[in-house]
Amino acid sequence: MSRIGKKPVDIPSGVDVTLLDKNIKVKGPKGELQWEHPFGTSVTVADNKILVTRADDTKMNRSLHGLSRNLISNMVTGVTAGYKRVLEIVGVGYRAQVQGNKIVLTLGYSHPVEFPLPDGITAAVDQKQTQLTLTGIDKQKIGQACANIRALRSPDAYKGKGIRYAGERIKLKVGKTGKK
Repeated sequence: MSRIGKKPVDIPSGVDVTLLDKNIKVKGPKGELQWEHPFGTSVTVADNKILVTRADDTKMNRSLHGLSRNLISNMVTGVTAGYKRVLEIVGVGYRAQVQGNKIVLTLGYSHPVEFPLPDGITAAVDQKQTQLTLTGIDKQKIGQACANIRALRSPDAYKGKGIRYAGERIKLKVGKTGKK
């Protein structure tokens, strides 16, 4: 049995969970999220707890059991506390600006790069314009948006210039040595 899948998800006060066939709706103070659980799992709500069970012990159902429980837990956390990811922009002249519902990035290309923000995600930039913070209630959307922004200019292996996650350590390669 999945150790993660067996753990019940606590429903905090102020959060409403509704089950409609395969759909799960979680509504809280920050917003509302909806997800359709896979075929081999079933979800029940009892005593302010959400329980995820699986139909049988096939490999597919075992692998989806813990995943389903974690996705539901992420939904509950998202509508109560929300999620935040921080990106650092490293490089001379590299910076970011938020203009409405898009981020304009200057990353050393001949033109500024515009990145439209997905629905439900907000961005903020610090005073130096080198730290970008994305916030929202959907953990998957924030992670995918951060990955897409990082892919615009991933960190260089020699100088470390580019966009990286906050706290990410880049192992720099040794450059060429001069002739002797």
